[in-house]
Amino acid sequence: MWDMGWWRRTARFHPYALDAAAAVGLFAISIGEPLVDPSPTRIELSAGEIAFSAMVCTAVALRRRWPLPVLAFCSAATAASIAFGAARNLSTFAVVIAVYTVAATTNRATAVIAGTFTALLLVAGAIYSSSNGSWLDSEKIVLALWSGLATAVGDAVRNHRDYIIAVEERATRAEQSREEEARRRVAEDRLRIARDLHDVMAHNIALINVQAGVAGHVLRTNPEAAEQALGHVRQAGRAALDELGTVLGVLRQSDDTAAPTEPTPTLNRLQELVDSFHRTGLAVKWRLSGQPYPLAPAVDLAAYRVVQESLTNVHKHGGESAQVRLGYQPDELTIVIENDAPPGEPAANPVAGTGHGLLGMRERVTAVGGTMHAGPVPGGFRVRAVLPARQEKTP
Repeated sequence: MWDMGWWRRTARFHPYALDAAAAVGLFAISIGEPLVDPSPTRIELSAGEIAFSAMVCTAVALRRRWPLPVLAFCSAATAASIAFGAARNLSTFAVVIAVYTVAATTNRATAVIAGTFTALLLVAGAIYSSSNGSWLDSEKIVLALWSGLATAVGDAVRNHRDYIIAVEERATRAEQSREEEARRRVAEDRLRIARDLHDVMAHNIALINVQAGVAGHVLRTNPEAAEQALGHVRQAGRAALDELGTVLGVLRQSDDTAAPTEPTPTLNRLQELVDSFHRTGLAVKWRLSGQPYPLAPAVDLAAYRVVQESLTNVHKHGGESAQVRLGYQPDELTIVIENDAPPGEPAANPVAGTGHGLLGMRERVTAVGGTMHAGPVPGGFRVRAVLPARQEKTP
């Protein structure tokens, strides 16, 4: 059974090879037909006729690259062969293919002009070779009809191809428009939610600030008024939390997993983190210098995430060991993570890593006012982060 899918794929990805095969097949038929003709009156092919057929078929193989020159050559050669009474059938087929190619690859005006000119040229050759010179001979009409049919079919194929391309372009533009509209609506919703949240939170926080000031002012002179002011502070705080919970509930997707109930990770859980990497086969050594002290929650979380993401990158890229150093100074915390180069890789890559993990760490560090540098060192890779670490006073 004929595989049309294979035919389309071949025509799309190997058009010139397909044209060459068609030209070879046309040439084989043109010289083979007289040879297999069993009748005693068969036409013997001369060397000139074989050469003529070879030239016309070679031109057919080049029809996609030069459609108009191929049509002009095939039409002139075929008209000449008809005018001088040579074998004409197969060269006529070459002209039909050339006319179709011009109609399928150019515009309609060019196709009509080329088809008309070709038909007139073939008919003129037929009239020159005939004895009566009539235009109404059936042979001349067939030549004109072949040219007209090839022009119509080629124009129809071109129109269909242009229609498919236009439909695909419209579908692509429509998809892009839908995506842009969706992004625009999401941005507008986010802006609206942010504006509403800002208005509500600003109002409640301003109310809390005013009532806290009132409570502090009348705490000793009028305890009842202070108690009433603190009640307003409590109500405003509860309202702010409720509003914040409502907004976050709207922003959370319906298919999000349940919120984790475990506490926010801090450096106090660093040993648990190291143990988890030990279980995956990564040898981690960590060292502490200075006297640890409580950190601001945001700084503590950022420090933990820097260590976690750095060790994850080491494990992901095939590292076997890593060293973590934490240095507590009075006003800053220094974190250094180094790893050995994986086996079979160069000791240092001249290009520093620019993956999403490093970008995320850098954003976290920058958000709390710190600095971070990541890059290759002799024998491996190093991540160094410096975080502001003002000591949190414990109650």
